[in-house]
Amino acid sequence: MFGIKDLERFGCSERVIGHCVAVSKTALKIAKYIKVQTDKRLIEEGAILHDIGRCRTHGIDHAVVGANLARDIGACEEVVNIVERHIGAGITREEAVSIGLPSRDYLPTTYEEKIVAYSDNLTNGAKCLTFEESLRLYKKIMGNQHPSIQRFIALHDEIKNLCDS
Repeated sequence: MFGIKDLERFGCSERVIGHCVAVSKTALKIAKYIKVQTDKRLIEEGAILHDIGRCRTHGIDHAVVGANLARDIGACEEVVNIVERHIGAGITREEAVSIGLPSRDYLPTTYEEKIVAYSDNLTNGAKCLTFEESLRLYKKIMGNQHPSIQRFIALHDEIKNLCDS
């Protein structure tokens, strides 16, 4: 199982490690309420490793760099995909090309990928925010019309609908 030691070994800052731990806790908490079957180990490993690329860059490309690092340390492809697809609420191929990422979709597709991406969106540093707080923050940073805003709302609605009432 991959964990904090792997982040430390690559030189991730305490701030990044604290964030990854907080995202992992949030993701596992959400996974408890999901009505569909999910792999908790994938969620935990993916959440812990999701920002491993920040040991090399703090740009949007940290997800691609992180996926390569996760692959290099032997993480399974499902975890690699969680790392690569966690950015925002996903990035389309067209958006990826426009911001200089390799030409492919970075949209979370599995429940595990969606839970980690959503949990990352709810986590500011090591603090878990409500959906409403996160949405306000993202609108302030990206603007009301940014396509990620609608994807974040759709992801929230999907996760909410998958949870027990």
